[in-house]
Amino acid sequence: MQLPRYIAHRGLSKHAPENTLAAIQAAADAGCEWVELDVQCLGDGTAVIWHDESVDRCSDGQGTLIDMTRDQIRHLDVGSWFSPDFRGERMALLDEALSLISALELGVNLELKINPGHDPVELANTAVHRARQVLPLDRLLVSSFDMNALESARAQDEKLALGLLYEAIPRRWASDAQRLRPVSVHADWTQLDQERLIEIQSAELALLCYTVNDPERFASWWDHGVSGVITDDPALFDSRYQRRTRGDGSRKPR
Repeated sequence: MQLPRYIAHRGLSKHAPENTLAAIQAAADAGCEWVELDVQCLGDGTAVIWHDESVDRCSDGQGTLIDMTRDQIRHLDVGSWFSPDFRGERMALLDEALSLISALELGVNLELKINPGHDPVELANTAVHRARQVLPLDRLLVSSFDMNALESARAQDEKLALGLLYEAIPRRWASDAQRLRPVSVHADWTQLDQERLIEIQSAELALLCYTVNDPERFASWWDHGVSGVITDDPALFDSRYQRRTRGDGSRKPR
């Protein structure tokens, strides 16, 4: 799999509310090739694009996702907290996000987000099955901090591209890699270890770093074998990724 140098974190989350259809569209409008999104399940099993355990931070409601249903979340405004321009934005269902990604011909790093009380096997089975129905293998990368979720994903499809997701890369990473056969390792860039980087290079795996929003501080890591970054705003690194919008947030004609 040829992964890009820059992946838009939770969509273009510098310029639109994270993990929304608007953020996916904004990434495409900026010329991004890939987005990173979080997926988890509601209490009724509905797969949605969302990061937090609760809706408190990024909506006008309160409560945990595991206690909610599809009907309940469809009434939430998940855009106004970011900007009045996004008032009325709704939480994206996984199916909606995948359809938009396919239409825009983007690639997606889909993170299986396992918050407390959630079943990693159920999420992997649901999300991977839906994603494989919509996207080709060369535009789908599934990652997770939860190795049980990745094991379930691997069991579904031997050809699926997986990413091992860590904060600091542990010494056991090679054992995880041997079992799961990933194409990439993902790590918090502030916790990088040069010894681990050398090991990953030797294994010929891609190394993606998150969430990188300071090009100058990060610059030296490119020379240590980092393949790409997951960033809130790829334009920080390359001016080609400027969002093409009018002042009101709507898309400019190309």
